[in-house]
Amino acid sequence: MSFHHVAYACRDTEETRRFYEDLMGFRLVHTEVAEAPTGGSMRHLFFDTGDGSALAFFHVENMGESPDYKTDISTGNGLPVWVNHVAFGATADMQEGLRGRMDAAGIKPLMDIDHGWCHSLYYVDPNGIMVEFCRNTPGLPDDRDSALELLSWRPTVKA
Repeated sequence: MSFHHVAYACRDTEETRRFYEDLMGFRLVHTEVAEAPTGGSMRHLFFDTGDGSALAFFHVENMGESPDYKTDISTGNGLPVWVNHVAFGATADMQEGLRGRMDAAGIKPLMDIDHGWCHSLYYVDPNGIMVEFCRNTPGLPDDRDSALELLSWRPTVKA
């Protein structure tokens, strides 16, 4: 099973389109619009991520949202920006192409980290959502026994 699409909220559709299409290279392939009988409306944008799946965004107006709704799903909830994020598989060439486009737009990476099993380049989108371009080096380890054991891990308490 794979993802069909993952959806987030956005406040500015053009700013979101520019980031994901012009800079990240994900082509806008579909937009749906709907009006509610109560006068509200929504737009649902879909960006092709290159493997048949999509990243989508909702722009809502008068659909029951709070006037001060948050699109920054981590920091808006009091969490570090890296907690809730979306990661895309990448090659070294893809990462360097992205870095070049972002640098030209004056956008610096939030982080550039070699995790040992992957190398990740991180940016924050206009909605406050962290996006990661992740290159396997060699890839996610498959160590189920250790993964299960670490579910009960607790940090050492310092006195």
